Amino acid sequence: MNSPLIQLLVLAGIAVFLILRLKNVLGTRDGFEKPPAPKQQPNRLGGPEFEVIEGGPDLDIVDHVEEDSSAAKALAAMKRIEPSFSVTEFLGGARGAYEMIVMGYENGELTDIQPFLAEDIYDSFVDGIAAREDQGLSVEANFIGVSELKLMEATFDDVTKEAELTIRFVAELTSVVRNSEGEVVDGNASELKRQKDTWAFARAMGSDDPNWLLVSTDA
Repeated sequence: MNSPLIQLLVLAGIAVFLILRLKNVLGTRDGFEKPPAPKQQPNRLGGPEFEVIEGGPDLDIVDHVEEDSSAAKALAAMKRIEPSFSVTEFLGGARGAYEMIVMGYENGELTDIQPFLAEDIYDSFVDGIAAREDQGLSVEANFIGVSELKLMEATFDDVTKEAELTIRFVAELTSVVRNSEGEVVDGNASELKRQKDTWAFARAMGSDDPNWLLVSTDA
C-alpha cells in the first residue's frame, strides 16, 4: 500500500471522528420544535404604537362648538356640500375681515370692503359715514387687535345651501372723534377702547364665489 493512500485513509478517519464528536456535543433535531420567535419590528417613532380609530368626531368642528349641537350638525352639513371648507380657517379669515371692515368704516373708506358687505349693511355704513360728515366730524382710529373670537352659532339651509355663521368679537383699539375745528369731542388717543361686536357672515356653500358676506352687525 503506497504512502498517499495511507494518508487519505487517515484523514478520512479523522473526519469521521470529528463528525461523531460534534453530534454528541450539539445533539440532533428530532420531532416538533418551537420555531424561533420572530424579531419584533422596532417602532420607527420611538414610542408606543397607536391604533387609528375611524369615525371619530371632526375636531375642526368640535374644537369650536359642542358635539351633537345644532351648530355642529349645521357645520357638518356645510362640509358635506363643500368638503374643502374648514371652520378653523374660516375663523382666521373672519378675524382679518373684522379688522379690515372696522377700519374701513372708521376711516370712511368703503371701496375695499364693499365686496364683503351685504347690500343693506353697505347702505347702513354709507348712511353712518354721511351723517358723521354732515356734522363735521372725523375719526382717527388705530386698531390694536382682536383679543377674543368665538363662534356663537351656525345654521344651514338644506334647500338654498346658504350657511350663516355668527361670530362674537372682542377687540381693542384707540379712537378719537374731532369736530370741524379739530377739537376732540370723544375718545382719547392714549386710552384703549374695548369694542364688542356680534357679526353674522353668510354664503351659499358650493358656489363659485368664495367670499362670505357680512349680513348682520348686532353689537
